[in-house]
Amino acid sequence: MPWAQYGEKVQLHWQAQPEQLHQALNQSCAMRSQKTFAPQADLPTDMAYESFIFQHKLIPTRNNAHDFFNGLCWLRFPKSKTQLNKLQADAIARNGVGAHRGELRDALTLFDENAGLLCAPPSLWESLKNKQWHKLFVTNRDAWQQVKLVLFGHALLEKLLQPYKGITVHVLCLPMPLLISDEEVDAWLCQQLTPDLLQSKPFVPLPLAGIPGWWPGNEIPAFFEDKKVFRD
Repeated sequence: MPWAQYGEKVQLHWQAQPEQLHQALNQSCAMRSQKTFAPQADLPTDMAYESFIFQHKLIPTRNNAHDFFNGLCWLRFPKSKTQLNKLQADAIARNGVGAHRGELRDALTLFDENAGLLCAPPSLWESLKNKQWHKLFVTNRDAWQQVKLVLFGHALLEKLLQPYKGITVHVLCLPMPLLISDEEVDAWLCQQLTPDLLQSKPFVPLPLAGIPGWWPGNEIPAFFEDKKVFRD
C-alpha cells in the first residue's frame, strides 16, 4: 500500500504506452530529485550504468517490472537513491569496472536491490539479530503492532509480485527512528548511507513470511520450524 500512491499512476501511463516506461515514470510524478528517466537505448555500451546516471542525471529504463519498481524507488526516495548512485559512481571512478565489485559496491548493490528499514522495540531487534525466530514472531507477536517496516529494495518488491515463503529482506541493522512521512525517511536514510557503514556489512536477514499478517498460517508456532526459511 505505501507504494500505491506512486505505482498506480505510473502503471496507468505505462499500460497506455507499453514500450515507454521511462515516459510513464516521467509523466506520473514530479521528480523530487534532478534526475529523469530515459530509454535504455540511451546508455552507451561502453559506459557503466551507475556512471551514466551520475554524469547525465538520466536513469536508463527498460520496459519490465524490475525497472518499474526501481523507478518507483527513485520517485519515493530520491535523496537516498541519489546517494547510493553517487557512492557507486565514486567507486567506479576510483577502481573501474572489474570482474568483482569489491566490498563497498557489493554492499551498495545489496542495499539497492533487497534492503529494508525497521523501526521496532529493542526486544524485537535483539531477537532478530540473534535469529530467535520463535521469540521474535510468537512470544513477542503483539509487539509487532508497534513496528514500522519500510521495504526499499526494488528487486525485493519485484519478488512480491509472485510471493513465496522464503523471501527475505536484508534489514539495515541501524534502528530507524519513528518517521512518519516518506520525506522524513528519505532524509534520514540519506544521511546514514556512508561507505564506512555499508562496508561493515550492517544487514540482518528478516524472513517476510514470519511477520504477523503477511503470510497465512504464521500464527501457528509450528510455522517457524521450517529451517529452509527460518535458519539458525
